[in-house]
Amino acid sequence: MSRIYFDYNATAPLRPAARDALVGALDAGNASSVHAEGRAARAMVETARVATARALGTRTDQVIFVSGATEAAATALRPREGERLLIGAGEHVCVQSGHSFPAEAVASVRLNPQGRLDLEDLHACLAEAPGARAVLALQAVNNETGVVQPVAEAAAIVHAAGGTLVCDAVQAFSRIPCSFAATGADILFLSSHKLGGPKGAGALAFARRDLMPTPAFIRGGGQERSFRGGTENVAAVAGFAAALQEAEAQREAETMRLVQLRDFLQAGVLEIAPEAAIFGQEAARVANSLAFALPGLAAETMVAAFDVEGVALSSGSACSSGKVAPSHVLAAMGVSPDLARSALRISLGWDSTTEEGVRFLEIFAKVHERMRRRLRS
Repeated sequence: MSRIYFDYNATAPLRPAARDALVGALDAGNASSVHAEGRAARAMVETARVATARALGTRTDQVIFVSGATEAAATALRPREGERLLIGAGEHVCVQSGHSFPAEAVASVRLNPQGRLDLEDLHACLAEAPGARAVLALQAVNNETGVVQPVAEAAAIVHAAGGTLVCDAVQAFSRIPCSFAATGADILFLSSHKLGGPKGAGALAFARRDLMPTPAFIRGGGQERSFRGGTENVAAVAGFAAALQEAEAQREAETMRLVQLRDFLQAGVLEIAPEAAIFGQEAARVANSLAFALPGLAAETMVAAFDVEGVALSSGSACSSGKVAPSHVLAAMGVSPDLARSALRISLGWDSTTEEGVRFLEIFAKVHERMRRRLRS
C-alpha cells in the first residue's frame, strides 16, 4: 500500500502543473540579461508577478519574490523610527524570532482558549504606548491548529491607532480569501511549498509603495527593482506561480471536499479515542487542519508509530516538532504542558483522498490500542 501523507501544513507535494512549470524553466537564462535568453527568463518572472499581484489584489510593482516566508518576515519586520512591534502569541517562529525590533519595543498579544487573537488584549497593548506607531504581526491561519485569525478586525483596530498590519498568509492562501481587500492587511507574505509549488520561493506583497523595504534587506545587483538583490530563481518562481494559480482556482471546491474529509477524520478519531482533545474545535478553522491530543501518549512516540505504519503526520510545526519544548501555540491557548506534549496534527491537501482517510482510521485504531495497552502494562 502507498504511504498516506497527512502533513500538508509542513509542505505540500509538488503539483503536476507546478512541476511542469519548474522543469520548463530550469534552462532559463539570467532574468537580468538583455539578450533573448535573458528576456525570456524575465518574461517568466514578470508573468508570475502578474499572477501573484492579481491573486492578492495589489500592483505588480508592489510584489517582491523572496526565498520563502522566513526571508519575507525578516524583511518586513524591521523597525522604522517610532515603531513598536506587537506579535500574536501563536505566530510562527519565523515571526516570533525573525524580526529585528529591540526587545523593549516588542509586546505579545494573547490568544483566547480557542486559539484566536484576543482583540481586547490588542486594545490594551495599543494603549500601553499611545505615542508609538504599532506594527501588528498576525497570521491569517495558525499553522498548528488551523484556527482562522480575526485579521480584518485586528487591522481595523490597528489602523484606527495609526499602525500597520503584517499578515503571514502562508497557511491561509487557497483556503480562505487572502487578498488585501479581504484581510485589510498592509503587508502579506506567501510561501510556495505550502501551496504545492517548489521550495525556495515565496512572495512579499504590499498594499502601498511607501511600505516597501528600504534599504533592501538583501543588497546586491539591483534585482527585484533593487528591493531584493540576488539572481532570480526563475524556475522556482515559475513553479510557485503555477501552484498559486491552480490552488486559488480550486479554493472553493477544495474547501468543500476537505472539510468533509477533515470532519470524517475528526469523528473517527473521537469514536476510536473518546478521550481525545480537539484544539480550536469551537473556532473557525480552515478545512484541511485537525489538531488533537491523546492524553498520556507522547506525541513523538505516536508520530514514529504512525510512520512505521505508513502514515506521515506531525506533532505541530515542522520547524518546532523535533524539539522537546511543548508548543508555544498551545501554551498561549492555556493548554497544560502535559496535554500539549501529546498533540498531533493532521493536515490535508490537494492529493488527499477519502480512501486514505478510511485507511488512516483503521491504522489509528490499531496504533491507539497498541499504545494504550503498553501504557497499561
